[in-house]
Amino acid sequence: MRIKKGFEIQNVCGEYIIVPAGVENIDYSRIISLNETAAYLWENVAARETFTTDDMVALLLEEYDVEEAVAREDCTLIVERWKEMELLEE
Repeated sequence: MRIKKGFEIQNVCGEYIIVPAGVENIDYSRIISLNETAAYLWENVAARETFTTDDMVALLLEEYDVEEAVAREDCTLIVERWKEMELLEE
């Protein structure tokens, strides 16, 4: 999977938000806010051609003191949420 083109992360007043960069993605009826961990994942996977949930788990394990099972559960939930928001492409 990969991050859908036309979305960028920005830090606005200390809050990470996903903003549409292209006209086709403009929908201001919903603001997508990320916590610091989700923003870390976004920034790292957005730079890749493709990524997997396993890649995201590895990123969390490298950056945070977290058990693998917890990291996997969190990454799975994030991927599901990003798919619901139509931020990912297969």
